Amino acid sequence: MLPPVSLPGGGRREGEQGRVTEERDFYTFRGYLMTEGRKMTPSMEDYLEMIYRIHLREGHARTTRLAKRLNVQASSVTKTVQKLARLGLLHYEKYGLIRLTEKGEKLGGFLLKRHILVENFLKIIGVKESTLLLDTEMIEHHLSLSAFEQVKSLYHFLKDNPGVLKQFYQYNRKRRGEK
Repeated sequence: MLPPVSLPGGGRREGEQGRVTEERDFYTFRGYLMTEGRKMTPSMEDYLEMIYRIHLREGHARTTRLAKRLNVQASSVTKTVQKLARLGLLHYEKYGLIRLTEKGEKLGGFLLKRHILVENFLKIIGVKESTLLLDTEMIEHHLSLSAFEQVKSLYHFLKDNPGVLKQFYQYNRKRRGEK
């Protein structure tokens, strides 16, 4: 038996067994971001996270240091830093220091914690080291807060229950035909 079917565009459609389901609105990925009211792109999040990392060590950042750490041109840094400043996340004057506002420090801290958690979660479930950072980057910017909290909960559950984690590893080896 198939579950009731929901089609994009709203409305109702009859599913198997005569059940009627409410249809959900579907969006493109960009559409979902817009419905959430996001003002920051994944790239902007990366910049703020890196500014926060540098800030932890040095108390401030500079465009040249940020460009080097993110492997981008200084002109790209300037444009993005100006956008972040307009959002009230940092203070920046051309050729000057980049300093986080209280709001920027709080969000930067969250972004770093999110990055570390996603990376550690992927590591604990056995994602290969060769793709770990790429996978982390692809996932971290696209998790809702709800999904992030569930990943965090699952990560801590697996860490606190090594027997379950061992069963997971055994299951994966068996599934792949390994011993």
